[in-house]
This record gives sequence, C-alpha cells and structure tokens, in this order.
Amino acid sequence: MFCLPWEREGRCLSDEQLLEAGRGILRSEAAEIERAANRVGMELVKAARIIHSCRGRLVVAGMGKSGIIGRKIAATLASLGTPSFFLHAAEGSHGDLGMVCRDDAALILSNSGTTAEVVSILPHFRRLGAPIIAVTGGMKSPLAQNADVVIDSSVLSEAGILAYSTPADGSQADEDALNLAPLCSTTLQLAIGDALAGMVTELRGLRPEDFALFHPGGALGRRLLTRIRDVMATGEKLPVVGLSVSVSDALFEMTSKGYGATIIVDDRGDLAGVFTDGDLRRLIAKRGVECLSCEVSGAMITSPVVITPEKLAVEAVRIMEQKEISAIIVVEDRRPVGILHLHELLKAGVA
Repeated sequence: MFCLPWEREGRCLSDEQLLEAGRGILRSEAAEIERAANRVGMELVKAARIIHSCRGRLVVAGMGKSGIIGRKIAATLASLGTPSFFLHAAEGSHGDLGMVCRDDAALILSNSGTTAEVVSILPHFRRLGAPIIAVTGGMKSPLAQNADVVIDSSVLSEAGILAYSTPADGSQADEDALNLAPLCSTTLQLAIGDALAGMVTELRGLRPEDFALFHPGGALGRRLLTRIRDVMATGEKLPVVGLSVSVSDALFEMTSKGYGATIIVDDRGDLAGVFTDGDLRRLIAKRGVECLSCEVSGAMITSPVVITPEKLAVEAVRIMEQKEISAIIVVEDRRPVGILHLHELLKAGVA
C-alpha cells in the first residue's frame, strides 16, 4: 500500500536549512516579478485600456490555482470601481457562459495556456466579439493564439533553489519536487493583476469618496463614510455662552455639557472664541479665584480651531492630533452648529 506524503517520515532539516528554503522561495518569486517588470511592454497598456473602456463587465476566468488568483483579481478590480466577476472555466462550459454579454471583456489566466477547460470557452468570447486578454506563460499556446492581448507570465522555475537534504529513510530526494506546484507563476499572475488594477484605477481617477461607496462595512467604511455632521453634538448639547457672561457662568456651561470647553458667540450668534478648562486653570494660577467674576471675553481664545460639518470625521482626528486638542468646534459661515469631542470619534470607530 502506498503512503501519502503526510504519512511518511519527513526530511531531516536543520532550522537554518528550513529558513533558507523559505527565503529561497521568496527570493525566487521577487526575481520573477522583477523579470516580468523588465520585459513587459505596451501589451500591459493595451490591456488596461481595454478594461477601462469596457462598457460591460470584466470576466476573469481560470482553472485550478490560476482560477483562485483570478478570483482575487476580480475582487480587487470590483473594489476599485471596475465591474468584474470570476468565471470558473469548467462551469463556464457547462452553462455559466450564459452570464457573459457582448459588451464584456475577458481576462483569462492559465500558466500553460493549454488547459482544456480554458481553451473550450474561448470560442464563445470570439463569437460575441468580446476582447480577450491572456495572462499566460505559454506564448504559443491556444490561449495566446486566440487572445487580443497576451501578457507573458512565464517563469524560469516555480521554487528556485531549495535547501536540500537526505530523507530520513536514506533514499535520494527529488530537489525539484516543489517545481511541480505553482508558486512563482501564481505570484506573478497576481502581481500582473494588481498592476492592471492599479493602471485602470489611475485611468478612472478614483477618489477616496468613490472608494468608500464600495466599502461601507467595517472600520474602513466608517473612516471613509462618516462625516462630521454624523457624530457632532448639536442643539441643547452644545455648550454656548455670550461675550458678556462671567467666567463662572462659562465654567458652569462647560461643566454641565461635559466637553471641557464652551463656545463664545457675539450678539449675532457668530463665533467669537472658545474658553476651555485649560484656559481656566491658567487663569486661576495667574489671577486667583477672583477671576471667576471677570467677563469670559477677556480670557477666551479668539481664534479657535474649527471644522465644517461636511468634512470627513477622519479629518477631525488628524486636526486634533496635530493641534493636540480633544474637542473641535463645527461652524457654518462663522456660526457654530456643533462640537465634536475625541471620545465621540472613538465611539464611532473613526479614531
């Protein structure tokens, strides 16, 4: 009875040999990407322009490990604003080609370019007139011959030079065993997909707010979608006093609202300044408790840090960190409409 790999006693490798094996694979993959970057030409540009000008969806297809890479490329493009989906080549030839429309374009991955399931779906794209971009190491393969654009993803080897030792049973080891599995080739396919995604994104001029549309969930969505108006305190929660009130009245307003600061407004309701608990401590240290009866206008900061309600909340976080403050006043046309504390940003998951 034959033994499965995990049933056999493994090789005797030292920690140093094992580390060098891992480093060798990383170096090989980096070298293959570097080789591809040096040899690629205008075919990459042509592919990016086909994807950008596509009026339908980009259909990314592949089999096996190339298919798994294809799924990731489709997901990356979709997240960056290019309508894309993955088509399993085998499922495609059994009905899923019905998802493909005339206005679509195809990005097909196959290391050899001869995979039967991949080759079998090519005529359908040809009949529809959909452009085909091939990412393959087989530059004379059926996939390459039927593509409008061919991007070379060939590699010298899959694993490079690995640490070598004699197996525990004393038999001769096959140092090329890892070259049977797609390692460098799939890494290169992924890198080419990322390059295309980046190029198409540059052509689209994607903005952060566009990116936020496709990422509404989780921390990323909160950071990109939450605006000041969504988290600021307004109305009765707003600590506000007039120019003529005393420091003690300003202190009461500051304490009752819990923001460590109170907004000072003039007779028109426009922002005149801000008075903070730090200002109060410095004032008492300088003039004693007698200062509590003084007008707050003589102790306020006349040029407070402000922000507008349509700004992203992450902008408020950046300003607070830069200015080393814990609260910021929200204004519209010099009129205070809200106040925002760092604690509220933390609760919203933005800071």
